[in-house]
Amino acid sequence: MISVLPELVIVLADLAAAFLLLFGLKRMSSPVTAPSGIAYAGIGMVVAVIASFLYALSVAPEAKPHLLMNAGLAVAALAVGGGLAWRSGSKAPLTAMPQMVALLNGAGGGAAAAIAAMVLLGGVSAPAALVVTLAGALIGSISLSGSIIAWGKLDGLIKRPMRFPGQQIANGLAFILTLLSGGYIAFIVLSGAAPILAMPTLIAVFFGLALIFGVLMTLPIGGADMPVVISVYNAFTGLAVGLEGYSLQNPALMIAGMVVGAAGLMLTLLMAKAMNRSISNILFTNFGVTKTHKQSKIEGELKPTGAGDAAIFMRYAAEVIIVPGYGLAAARGQQKLYEFVKLLQAAGVVVKFAIHPVAGRMPGQMDVLLAEAGVPYDLIFQLEDINPEFETADVALVIGANDVVNPAARTDKSSPIWGMPILDADKAKQVYVIKRGEGKGYAGIVNALFYKDNCNMVYGDAQVVLTQMIEAVRGLSKTAA
Repeated sequence: MISVLPELVIVLADLAAAFLLLFGLKRMSSPVTAPSGIAYAGIGMVVAVIASFLYALSVAPEAKPHLLMNAGLAVAALAVGGGLAWRSGSKAPLTAMPQMVALLNGAGGGAAAAIAAMVLLGGVSAPAALVVTLAGALIGSISLSGSIIAWGKLDGLIKRPMRFPGQQIANGLAFILTLLSGGYIAFIVLSGAAPILAMPTLIAVFFGLALIFGVLMTLPIGGADMPVVISVYNAFTGLAVGLEGYSLQNPALMIAGMVVGAAGLMLTLLMAKAMNRSISNILFTNFGVTKTHKQSKIEGELKPTGAGDAAIFMRYAAEVIIVPGYGLAAARGQQKLYEFVKLLQAAGVVVKFAIHPVAGRMPGQMDVLLAEAGVPYDLIFQLEDINPEFETADVALVIGANDVVNPAARTDKSSPIWGMPILDADKAKQVYVIKRGEGKGYAGIVNALFYKDNCNMVYGDAQVVLTQMIEAVRGLSKTAA
């Protein structure tokens, strides 16, 4: 009875955890209910972790002498990991969220790979379980090393893509060697043949090759592809966790892993569509390989203007559509932006926000940025909903965005972003662009919008410029009084 009861409690706890994870994910689909969704999912994880300690009540007799030490190590790991996560999560600015997501995602993949390593070293003879364990080990290892490289790129430690002649051949060879090493392990285990190396060494070689492939796969990828990379590795981590859940016969891991994997896959599909890239192109053919494009000549000139003049023009407009980008997040100007918006609204101006799916360095980053500043959700519109309104808008205010408003995606077939859905900011009657300088976007091309007749540049840090705009509008009120 004492061994049956813990197993029953574990199963029930795992099912409860899986339900809380699914319910939390459902609530995360709306910005209004997302905070509670995160809380429910967190409670589910806590339930699953606590339930895992009940396995100690039904361990084999030979393992009982090590029970106290292993439980202590588990508690210590939870304390250290939880403390570091709490500290970094509470102190990291919003602009560092993509890097943190990449690191945590890599940690999930690494955890799945570590589980697979323990299962393999402990011995697994069932063919299905062996294949699933090896697959989870491969995917988890790739997610771990690839996510670390993605973190380095997002954090600025790796400044540019690293490419060399024959890179795709090298990547393909590394992947084939990884598969061959995993296949050889499976052959040795299932056939009982004598291995050429000790099994722990073979397993280490397999994991080493998988980690190297993850690095080689990610190094050549440019910054413009980072949103897709994050979602791909998110799917990888979920799939690896689900596979290792099958190896351990743990329903909570299986359900959570498959849900995360499916969500990551759907997000990858949406990101690929938003960037006019096919999934096969991203994963199997030209992943991280950028063709050389000759940009068409851009006519016109840049026309700088003052922050105060732009603000006064918007104060007397009927409708203003704001396009936020990573530059707004980097300047931490979201609070000043909403303060400026409220001044415009008080003057009777209709203000809306236009969000591109790949704006920023992480999917959904702009939505979170605006939510943090308290912008009401009914003012925030996605690309397909807001694009028809640009033609009738008096002003489009672009803040720190670049490629997502570049009309070359519609007009220049030689452009690397040709065919990518963009926000039609150039169709507004007047466009103001707040930008630090004349730098290029992630795609490495000059934005044709900046040279159009209806566009003016407002140079400077977004927070500083928005502060000047607020003062200009308030100055009008004082003059009127």
